[in-house]
Amino acid sequence: MTSVTGGPPPRRPAGRRRGDGGPRRTVDHGAWFLVLPALIPVLVLSVGPLLHGILLAFTDAQSGRTEPTEWIGGLNFRDVLHDRLFRESFRIGLVWAVGVTVPQFLLALGLALLLNQELRLRWLARALAIIPWAMPEVVVGVMWRLVYHPDAGILNETLRDLGFGGGRDWLSSLTTALPAVIVVGVWAGMPQTTVALLAGLQNTPRELHEAAAVDGAGAWRRFRTVTWPALRPVALAITALNLIWNFNAFALVYVLTSGGPGGRTRLPMLFAYEEAFRYGQFGYAAAMGCVMVAVISIALAVFLAGRLRGGDDT
Repeated sequence: MTSVTGGPPPRRPAGRRRGDGGPRRTVDHGAWFLVLPALIPVLVLSVGPLLHGILLAFTDAQSGRTEPTEWIGGLNFRDVLHDRLFRESFRIGLVWAVGVTVPQFLLALGLALLLNQELRLRWLARALAIIPWAMPEVVVGVMWRLVYHPDAGILNETLRDLGFGGGRDWLSSLTTALPAVIVVGVWAGMPQTTVALLAGLQNTPRELHEAAAVDGAGAWRRFRTVTWPALRPVALAITALNLIWNFNAFALVYVLTSGGPGGRTRLPMLFAYEEAFRYGQFGYAAAMGCVMVAVISIALAVFLAGRLRGGDDT
């Protein structure tokens, strides 16, 4: 009785051996020379100062000191964690970051949805929408100081014309200073969020909206089932970036209030700036910066992990 075989075993692909996970990859060391022109400025202007600041946080560096700087370990970090004023500025910074980021995103989403429609002079509306983004923060701060001026500001003039009184000093009041600054932050940062969301909307296939409309889905249902799932990665990225940018804000608030009145708008960056350049405590200010970087990095990692896990579940 003859046995029938199934033929010779299949040959392994070329370039793969038993036990190999795949074809061997060769590293082109010459490619590093193409990366160096972009890598060197990052190392010199970003990584270098960051490492220097971390090292400075473990010293007693001060302005105008004649004695050599000494290594003091974690004493600066201990003082920072027990500094009530710094904890208060950190709380104000969180209120500022969330208070600016949330309305910034909601208003930018509405504006992006509007600018994505087939409107007349849409190109002009898009150009006008990004004007605040093109203005330097110092110019924005000076302009809004004039708007909030207690005597000649357009806001108080409008309130007087409408019969609501006027003359309030919005930036010097303990109750209105932080909300007034948050309004400016939302206005100044909304264009970049609008541009990012508008780009995400334009990448959404129009055929999906048309198919949902044929199936009888209304505007809200189309947004919830078609627009938002496609826009969610962009929204996640721009929200995370806005939280970082807003928490690290400095120039806008410095021009508007310089941290006043009574420290009600003293963000952590303003607090560290005063410690470094007004009081000359460079080591202590560097420790503040390290604490801010660590806390915001942990909070951001938790936020991103939760959002990504939620996206995977859906």
